[in-house]
Amino acid sequence: MMYSEKVLDHFSNPRNVGELPDANGVGEVGNAVCGDIMKMYLKIDEGVIKDVKFKTFGCGAAIATSSMATELIKGKTLDEALQLSNKAVISALDGLPPVKVHCSVLAEQAVRAALSDYYRRQGVDPEPIVGKIVDDPHHCDNCATCENN
Repeated sequence: MMYSEKVLDHFSNPRNVGELPDANGVGEVGNAVCGDIMKMYLKIDEGVIKDVKFKTFGCGAAIATSSMATELIKGKTLDEALQLSNKAVISALDGLPPVKVHCSVLAEQAVRAALSDYYRRQGVDPEPIVGKIVDDPHHCDNCATCENN
């Protein structure tokens, strides 16, 4: 399995790691059984993501995609953040091995889960804006305990 230099860099030197105690949008997705859990913290002010942090329990690709996703949405408006796709994360990382594409989906869904939480705290139904959150986009091929087998 070959990783790009950017994936290796974001794994070795992840950006925006940690928690935001004053976050007003927090989302968590993943599955502990399969091993990837991603939690995203957003600080949103006047419709702009002023700060973002993440905590990820998972493989190197999961950490790299979390790091890149935070880089891609920091300083962006909510509408711009909603445009983040797993393909944009993969492209920004100069690619991912096919067996690790689910990590980019997890990063996209973690951002959407945090945005959903933000809208919920504002008293707004998030689903028409953010869409349905896929809690566990992990697709295991050889995890004996995974429901996807």
